[in-house]
Amino acid sequence: MEDDIVLKLLHTADWHLGRRFRSFGEEQEKRLTRARLEVLDRIFGLAERYAVDVVLCAGDLFDDHNPSRDWWEPVAEKLSSRRWKDRPVFLLPGNHDPLTVDSVWAPSHPFRAAVPAFVQVVDQPLVEVPLAGGQAVLHAVPCLSKAGQKDPTESIPQRVAGDERVRIGLVHGSTYDVDNRLTNFPIAQDAAVARGLDYLAIGDTHGFRFVPPDREHPPTIYPGAPEATAFDEKDPGNVAVVFLSRQRRATVRKERVARWTWEEREITTLADLRVLARRTDLGERVLRLKVEMRVSAPDYQEAERLLEDLSGNAARQARVGVLELDRDGLELDTASIEQHCEDLPDILRSTVRRLKLAAEDPDKRAAAERALFHLYRVSRRKTG
Repeated sequence: MEDDIVLKLLHTADWHLGRRFRSFGEEQEKRLTRARLEVLDRIFGLAERYAVDVVLCAGDLFDDHNPSRDWWEPVAEKLSSRRWKDRPVFLLPGNHDPLTVDSVWAPSHPFRAAVPAFVQVVDQPLVEVPLAGGQAVLHAVPCLSKAGQKDPTESIPQRVAGDERVRIGLVHGSTYDVDNRLTNFPIAQDAAVARGLDYLAIGDTHGFRFVPPDREHPPTIYPGAPEATAFDEKDPGNVAVVFLSRQRRATVRKERVARWTWEEREITTLADLRVLARRTDLGERVLRLKVEMRVSAPDYQEAERLLEDLSGNAARQARVGVLELDRDGLELDTASIEQHCEDLPDILRSTVRRLKLAAEDPDKRAAAERALFHLYRVSRRKTG
C-alpha cells in the first residue's frame, strides 16, 4: 500500500562520464560518450515519474577524479534544470573519481558552485543525513583514494537498540562474489545485516544484481552502469527504484534506462548474415561482429553487400548504430572461380588461373582472393 511507504529512492551508479571508446571510429565513439550524458535525462525523469524522495548516486560518476569542464558542466546544468527543492541528490565519490583535494568534489572546484542546493556531495569520511522527516537516515561513506583495502561499510555505525528508523547505506566498492576480479574497497556480502541496514546502495560493478543473489531482504544492490561500457558486462543499463515500508522492508524495482544494447555475434554462414541484416533493432545496438566463412564468388558478393549495408558508406547511413567489424575471416572459395569468369577475355582467364594457384600460398592468399573477386565483378559487369 502507498500509505505504508516511508521512503522512495532511486539508486544509480557508475555513469563513467568522460570514458573513451578508442576501439571504435571517431564518430561512433562520440555517440557512445554522448550517450553517457544523455542517459542522465532518463534517470532524472524516472525519479520524477516515481516521485522518489531521494536520489542516491553511488560513485564512479566520472571516469576520472578531475574531469574536464566538458563533462562536469553538463551534469550541473541537467541537475539545475530539475529545480528539486524536496528531492535531495547525493553524489558519492568512487574509486575512479575519489574525493581528493584536486578532485571535482573538492569544495573549491567550480562544479560545487554550479550545482543546485538540493545536490549534496559526500565530502566527509562519513555523512549522516536524516530523511523522510526523521523516519529514515542515510549513512554515506566516500572513496578517498583510487585503491583501498578497508571495507567502507565498517565506518557505518551499527543499529542501536530502540532505533526503529529506516537505515540506508551508500558506499562504493567490490563484493567478494565476482570471479577473477581483484577486490578494491572490499564490501562484505553480509554488511547490510551486520550494520543493521534496511538497504545498502553500492556501486562499482556494471551489471544489476543482488548481493548475495539469493538474499532480497535486506537488499544489497548494484544497479550497474546506466549505459554499458564493455561487451562482457552482464545486465547493464538499469537503475534501482526502491520502496521502503514502515516495517523497514525494501521492495526493489529494476528499471532500464539505457539507449544502447551491446551485443557480440560470430557469423559463419551466409544464411545467418541474411538473418542479421533483416533485424529491425540494429539501430540501437553496439555490435561486435566477427565473420568467419568461406563462400563462392556470388555469395561473397552478397556478403560484401550485406556488410556494407550494416556498416554504411559515404552515401548511406549504417543499419547498425555502432559497429565493430572483424571481417578477416570472410574468404573467397576459389574452387569454382573459373566457371564464374568464363566470359572474360582469354588473357584475363589466364590471370584467374594464376591467381587461383597463388591463393594456395597462405602468404599470398588475401591479395590473390581480392584480385580474383575483382575479376569476378568485371565478369558480371561484362555479362550484365
